[in-house]
Amino acid sequence: MKKVGIVMGSDSDLPIIKKATDMLTSLDIPFEVHVYSAHRTPEEARNFSCSARDNGFGVIIAAAGMAAHLAGAIAANTTLPVIGIPCKSSNLDGMDALLSTVQMPSGIPVATVAINGGANAALLAAEILAVSDKALADKLDEKRKNDAKAVLEKDAKIFAEFNL
Repeated sequence: MKKVGIVMGSDSDLPIIKKATDMLTSLDIPFEVHVYSAHRTPEEARNFSCSARDNGFGVIIAAAGMAAHLAGAIAANTTLPVIGIPCKSSNLDGMDALLSTVQMPSGIPVATVAINGGANAALLAAEILAVSDKALADKLDEKRKNDAKAVLEKDAKIFAEFNL
């Protein structure tokens, strides 16, 4: 199975990345995590993305806040799918990062999840990998069924409490 590369612009993004790594671990998907800044370590970020395919990665998740150029910088140097996680900072509640991540120029796509959407970034990465991995697709189907079952159990509990 291909690995998921995870890059964060700062270690302050680690709580969001932890949501992604927890989800990937639950699905038995291998991953590798790094801290590279689009602005402070551009060569390292470039080297990582340029060599990602040769190093066994199938998709890359990039998380950054504020100017949030990391996902775009990664995507500029690979044709692997890149998923951007805009991270909330003390400025503008993450809207700056969201707009920076989603506004990519034509020809350099970045899939973008919600602000602080680490779990969904991991699930999207899993869905991308599952296109060519039936066992992973089956795990995702099972997760969806279990999630639906949990909601219906909550519905039954609430219904019993309020609808006598």
